[in-house]
Amino acid sequence: MNEEILQTLVLIKPDALKNSLTGYVLSQFSEFHTSLIFAGVKVVHVTEMLAGEHYAEHRGKVFFPALVEMITGKLHYPNEPEKQRVIAIVYEGPDAIKKVRAICGPTNPHVARDEKPGCVRSLGTVVPILDETGRMVGDRMDNLVHASATVEEAEREVKLWFKPADIPPAMRAFPTTRSTEHFYFKNGALLKSYEPGSICVLAPGDAVWESDIEALDAIDNGQPAKQSLESVVAKYLLNRRLD
Repeated sequence: MNEEILQTLVLIKPDALKNSLTGYVLSQFSEFHTSLIFAGVKVVHVTEMLAGEHYAEHRGKVFFPALVEMITGKLHYPNEPEKQRVIAIVYEGPDAIKKVRAICGPTNPHVARDEKPGCVRSLGTVVPILDETGRMVGDRMDNLVHASATVEEAEREVKLWFKPADIPPAMRAFPTTRSTEHFYFKNGALLKSYEPGSICVLAPGDAVWESDIEALDAIDNGQPAKQSLESVVAKYLLNRRLD
């Protein structure tokens, strides 16, 4: 891929969907205005596993549960599981990361309205997080969209939300290979053969990110892996009925 052509992840979050802002957001990122093109698009029912990996850097912080509840859609659609979803998009083009971040604006919607009125996040809001006593312990940013911040973050996030089969072969920006084995997942553990209650993650012939296979092989051999098992597994289980 041309070095000037980059990919980045955009998530249209449940708060944007709740406020019928999907069309507006897509129009701001349109190829006509940005020269960016779609490399992958899908509607995702976000699992707790995927949410936890996406916000892994915030695990253990007081606002972490609120982030998971928000991105899984349970906060905005508590009684409508069919609406608990996000729209995940891979955009590709020159300076894709920088262009998308500029259109989104500052992370905090209040700051966005002050510093860059008219940007996407200027339409969002900040919601206080209260503990069981009603005391304010933090803030939750209902800022409508997520956008990768760096080249390294974009690669991690595209690979976290999209498996290779979700992206046309000619548009895959990162090395892929094919699985030569079966890999199963059960109760947080990796298995190489089926056990009752286990879930098939990969089968021979499936396209897979090279970094995922490297991580699975390391985990299977009891060696340190560059990413968690859950960060590999999460994308391959999306939108599958597991009951």
